[in-house]
Amino acid sequence: MIAYVTVGADDIQRARRFYSAFLPALGFGLKVGPEGLSYALPVEPGQSPVLPDFYVKPTFDGRPASAGNGSMVAFEARSQKQVRDLHAAALSAGGSDEGQPGFRAAYGPHFYVGYLRDPQGNKIAIFSSDPNEPGRDG
Repeated sequence: MIAYVTVGADDIQRARRFYSAFLPALGFGLKVGPEGLSYALPVEPGQSPVLPDFYVKPTFDGRPASAGNGSMVAFEARSQKQVRDLHAAALSAGGSDEGQPGFRAAYGPHFYVGYLRDPQGNKIAIFSSDPNEPGRDG
């Protein structure tokens, strides 16, 4: 089980604008502190946390943040429309396009995904794989 994912950011306010453009729509709440941004899914009293949490923080060593080559974080949306809407919102909030929303031949017939880079260059995917929606071949 993955407990949390952390990406580095040199400009926390720019990162906040980007991630807050789509993570709240996926149910994530935001806590801002001196250590950066903490996005987490809500927890009912008496329940265990819903993991993973997602953190955006300055680097611990003080050197510039950099994106991992081959690294990507994927967030699941509820529908293909939500993928399109959140991809567009993230672009408007300072992200850059890494692949417009759509089906990819290499994945299953219902895997619908859009790819982005956050302002720091971290690769982000927003996807839906709902079998009740039209598929790639349908």
